[in-house]
Amino acid sequence: MTSSPEAGADQQLPPIIQDPESTVLEDVVVDGRRLDQAIDDFVADIVAPPVNRGPARWHRRVCVGAINFRTEVAQAIVDQVSNVAAEAGLEVGEPGCRANVLIIGTEDGSSLAAGLVDRAPRAFRPLYSGAARSREALDRFVSTDAPVRWWHVSLPVGREDGRPAVRMPLDERYPVIRGEGRLRTATRNDLIKVFIIVDVSAARGVDVRRLGDYVGMVALAQIDPEADPSSYDTVLNLFDAPEVQRGLTAWDRSYLQAFYGAELNARAANQQGGEVSSSMYRDLRDAPPTDDAEDGSTADPTP
Repeated sequence: MTSSPEAGADQQLPPIIQDPESTVLEDVVVDGRRLDQAIDDFVADIVAPPVNRGPARWHRRVCVGAINFRTEVAQAIVDQVSNVAAEAGLEVGEPGCRANVLIIGTEDGSSLAAGLVDRAPRAFRPLYSGAARSREALDRFVSTDAPVRWWHVSLPVGREDGRPAVRMPLDERYPVIRGEGRLRTATRNDLIKVFIIVDVSAARGVDVRRLGDYVGMVALAQIDPEADPSSYDTVLNLFDAPEVQRGLTAWDRSYLQAFYGAELNARAANQQGGEVSSSMYRDLRDAPPTDDAEDGSTADPTP
């Protein structure tokens, strides 16, 4: 884990606030749908990988870094995102590791995003197949007024050797992928970088630990920023329901554990989603009702 904060009162997040009492997720019906149907819809709608690619995920290890926050805020965010990653089964880098999950605080998210993309466009859309979403999606990343915006970069690799499974810039030949089958693929899609920009002015009033949970969720999966999660019990509603500040829920944890526990080697992307749905359904069906509210006891990040 690593953090590289910069001092400055204008980069503050506000005091921690307490969670009100939360609503427990029904174990049979969600928003008028059967649990299995709600899970299928969530898994199908919530992730947006590059075109013609299955969902990407981190392979074994992440290193979380935060910059342009005060020291204690940066560390709180890094720690919480790292906790989410560890809970999903990933290894977390030690302090000083090279960050592949980069979280940046700013008072103007759009200006920062535009500047980063202008200076290093290939960092966001590398010149190989399956690296990132479309140019139009990148434009939306720059222009959105969301409190948190994110951009994933991934790399298709061989499942056995981890070598690039697509032709890279300057390569003369396409790679040979051995072990491909009619129903199963010998490749996987690895996340290699995610840029996450937190507009601190828009995020004021949000508990830092809940913010870390939200950032952890969008860091570990290619969450579609235009998806509507309002009918699900998920931390992704954090900024749409500020009066009910929820951290990572049982629904979120079940999704991440299912996502990182599935093989994801089916050739058809919808079959990969089916693996995640089935695992998530078994977990939520058999789990006792829980209250995801916590005491919000994170230290006050203000001076």
